[in-house]
Amino acid sequence: MTFLPVRCPYCHSDQVIKRGKTRRGSQRYLCQNTACTPRSFLLEYSDRGRWPEVKQQIIEMSLNANGVRDTARVLRISPDTVLRALRKKEAVLASVNTALLRTVAPDEMLVDIEQAGEAEMEERWSFVGKQSNPRWLWHAIDHTTGAVLA
Repeated sequence: MTFLPVRCPYCHSDQVIKRGKTRRGSQRYLCQNTACTPRSFLLEYSDRGRWPEVKQQIIEMSLNANGVRDTARVLRISPDTVLRALRKKEAVLASVNTALLRTVAPDEMLVDIEQAGEAEMEERWSFVGKQSNPRWLWHAIDHTTGAVLA
């Protein structure tokens, strides 16, 4: 008989108890650390979209301006899984953006307008809250210098 130590994947605590089984027969665990939000978790997920590492990669790819379909294709998960993960982290992402906007003063921003010889343009759009509130984002890459123009 071997003893396998189980740690919470969120807070890395060893205060973990068994909490039943899934329909497929996998053992569920529950973190009892008071500092951690009590969450049920599995040691091995059969669905890639439920792995904590994949959820972290979704957030990182989103912050690096990767689209939903691009993220889903690279991580080999469903676009719905990507959207669900982003919605769950919406409050955290909004506070990061708000903090960044408070540090940037529009009057102090230097804008340099030049004519680019050869450039690549990409546009992205999404709805904010409702369909009648679309937002657009354009990126241009100058191929001569490699500079990203937003």
